[in-house]
Amino acid sequence: MNTTATKITLLRVAMIPVFLVLAYTDHRIIATVVFILASLSDLLDGYIARHYNQVSNFGKFMDPLADKILVLSAMCFLVEKGQMPGWVMAIVLFREFAVSGLRLVAAEKQRVIAAAWSGKVKTTCTMVGLCFMLVFTQYPWLDMLVSAVILITTVYSGVEYFLKNKDVFKDAD
Repeated sequence: MNTTATKITLLRVAMIPVFLVLAYTDHRIIATVVFILASLSDLLDGYIARHYNQVSNFGKFMDPLADKILVLSAMCFLVEKGQMPGWVMAIVLFREFAVSGLRLVAAEKQRVIAAAWSGKVKTTCTMVGLCFMLVFTQYPWLDMLVSAVILITTVYSGVEYFLKNKDVFKDAD
C-alpha cells in the first residue's frame, strides 16, 4: 500500500474535499484547477501502476472509487447550483451501481470485467464537460449540451457493459 500509484490515488481522494470547499466558497476557477489535477492524477497513477508493476488489489478498488466520488461530488455541486438536472445525475448513479453489481457477479465466477473503451470515453467526456460547466456558468446551453453528452455516453457505456457480459447472468439463481 506504500506504492507511488497508491499514494497518488489517496492524494486524489484528499483533493475531493478541497475541491468542494473551493467550489462552495465561490472560488470556482481554483476549484476547477483542483478538479483538473485530481482528474489527471487518475491517468498518472494508472500509468505508474502498470508501468512499474505497482498494481494492487487496494488500487483496483480505490482508484475507480476515487474517480466516482470526484465526479459525483462535482455533479452534486452542479445539481445544487441548478446547472445540471438531478435526473441526469440519478442515471449516472444508476449506471455506476449497475456496472459495479455486474462486476461483483462476475467476480463470484472468477471473472474480471475490465474497463471498456466506451467507459473510458464516458469518463473523459464527463470530466472535461464538468470542467466546462464549472468555469462557464453564464451559458445555460453549455450546461444542457454537457449534460446531454454525459447522459448519452453514460447510457451507451452501461448498455455496452451489459451486452458484452450478459453471459455472466447465465445460471444465475
